[in-house]
Amino acid sequence: MQVGVAVGTTNSTVKHSSLLGWKLLVVQFYAADGRTPDGEPVIAVDSLGAGMGQKLILSSDGKGTRALLQSETTPVRWSVIGIQD
Repeated sequence: MQVGVAVGTTNSTVKHSSLLGWKLLVVQFYAADGRTPDGEPVIAVDSLGAGMGQKLILSSDGKGTRALLQSETTPVRWSVIGIQD
């Protein structure tokens, strides 16, 4: 799990069938201090309805993401599993 902030949304005209109907967020991870950006932004599937600027808890658990999207062949790596208060 990692903590990041939603910095944007994205969409695609051509996408894997497992992504149809899902909201895709651009997320910037933070370093351990919770303020310093860490690495390049990633794209994550959002099933919780997170908004721009919200701090998120993300998971790269492939099995959990495959279950969420109900697809054994989804190319998704990151999914939103929580929104910080």
